[in-house]
Amino acid sequence: MGELNSAFNRAVWFDIPVANLERAAAFYEAVLNIKVHIEQFDDFQFGVLDHEQGNGGCLIPNESAISGSQGILVYMNVDQRIRDAITQVEPHGGKIIEPIHSIGPHGFRAIILDSEGNRLALHSNSDA
Repeated sequence: MGELNSAFNRAVWFDIPVANLERAAAFYEAVLNIKVHIEQFDDFQFGVLDHEQGNGGCLIPNESAISGSQGILVYMNVDQRIRDAITQVEPHGGKIIEPIHSIGPHGFRAIILDSEGNRLALHSNSDA
């Protein structure tokens, strides 16, 4: 994981359970416009979301842990490209639950299900 950016961020890392690692990696690469690095440790394969100097997370094969439309809501950063991100959701196997909408002074979000069935929010400071 490297150094976690914990000085100012409450969340330092997250694991997203997936049923199909390759499908999920393609979904996150398209929607977040980032690279997902498939890695292996011992006999366990997982996908690390590219995060450079920010906090990041992994795609973890564990179908039984997929949250569906309940549970914790993780906000994924798609700043300045939320409209592009939302157009990538359905072609890559996801579903739009709530379209882009204002959350007041906190920017804009859309709530989706990813390709595996996990509920996520896409967040941007603008609706661009």
